[in-house]
Amino acid sequence: MPQIQRALPPYQQVIAHVRGQIEAGALSAGDLIPSDRQMAGEWGISRATAQKVIAALRAEGLVETEHGVGTRVRELPTPRHASGHDRAASVRRSGRIYRQGEYARIISATVAPAPADVAEVLGIEEGSNAIKRVRVTYGPDDVPGSASTSWFRGEWAEQAPQLLVTERIIQGTWAYIEGQTGLSVAAGQDRISVRLANEEDAELLGLELPAAVKVSRTILRDADSTAVEYGVSISGAGRESVYDYDVSV
Repeated sequence: MPQIQRALPPYQQVIAHVRGQIEAGALSAGDLIPSDRQMAGEWGISRATAQKVIAALRAEGLVETEHGVGTRVRELPTPRHASGHDRAASVRRSGRIYRQGEYARIISATVAPAPADVAEVLGIEEGSNAIKRVRVTYGPDDVPGSASTSWFRGEWAEQAPQLLVTERIIQGTWAYIEGQTGLSVAAGQDRISVRLANEEDAELLGLELPAAVKVSRTILRDADSTAVEYGVSISGAGRESVYDYDVSV
């Protein structure tokens, strides 16, 4: 039984616990949270207090109640004003990184020779085999807004065969890799720059050359600094990235 700490009212502690499970991905979109009866038994609180917890989580937009079924975790889109931490929390929670109205298509998933930058990040020899997944993300108007290429170690082709299938990995790539290889993403770094688009960029995003693209390079590592994924994303004009941050002391 979880232990109530008296520093906060019991219902606030239960709210924080369930919220933390959702943010950490322990509870994913569609999962049922404990009923008020279960919650009361687990935490040693009254059913009225448990109902207050569920109402608060519903008010935060984290869960939704379906009559006759129970209360499920909602599928939450990545916020438009999202920091790297926010995006990571969204991936942990739902296995998705798309904003509301967006969808993606995996257009290729192959084994390919690792370019120099990929080899350096993954710690492999340049030209050696690496897994390459290319995804195009579309907006509500079905116009491509960004394209991204994710690179993984070639040796994972047998350990994690879904990486070579052109379909979305339902539980999310991170969770799948962790389950297949034991490596868990613990830290990430984004490197952002701008360059002129090449012909491949133009084909993926439907751009008319000459055009500029924003390039975001993301390196994801486990707790031992081993690279789990190296991703390169490009986006064209009209796709804005806005990051909110706290400047209070």
